[in-house]
Amino acid sequence: MGSYVLIASAAEREPQVATLVVGDRPVDFNLVLAGSSRLTGAVRDLEGKPVPGAVVVLTDVRGEVVTTGATDADGAYGLSGVVPGGYTLAVSADSFRPAAVPVEVVGTVLTRQDVELRPGARIRGTVRVRDGGPLNDARVTLLDAAGNVVGTTTTGEDGAYAFADLTGGQYTVIATGYPPVADTVSIDGRDDDRDLWLAHAE
Repeated sequence: MGSYVLIASAAEREPQVATLVVGDRPVDFNLVLAGSSRLTGAVRDLEGKPVPGAVVVLTDVRGEVVTTGATDADGAYGLSGVVPGGYTLAVSADSFRPAAVPVEVVGTVLTRQDVELRPGARIRGTVRVRDGGPLNDARVTLLDAAGNVVGTTTTGEDGAYAFADLTGGQYTVIATGYPPVADTVSIDGRDDDRDLWLAHAE
């Protein structure tokens, strides 16, 4: 006698949960497991070429991750065991800007959602001292047009720095380690090479 929670699940089916109160007599209770759906699609760039190795993440309306996957050599992905409902499909890949699209999975039919990724522009360069040599361990900060910090990095032994996956617009690059120096950069969708020169403190 008492109260119990009954949980039923099966592959490719939507799990069900029920609370049962059991007395001194047998309880006859049936659970119906509805079939789940499959979400497929392809991830391509602006030229229609497949993007292999892209990470695909499906989240529910609460933002919780439902399932994840990756694209194959043809840019295709497939996510199984998806319960009908509304989701957000987020896709990311190296050298591309991440994308997120809403997806409505209906019934137990196959749902297809293709995603197009836009290339992410990069700002890269080398921090150098006045004699032309690279500066190790210089801190480089990137600000957007509103003055917000987009990212920070530290140069290695070669003095190189890089910021990737940037949108078009105006940015400010600030390097510190010696007296700081700043440079303004405008991006029109292409990469920008920008070296910075730092002088020794007096």
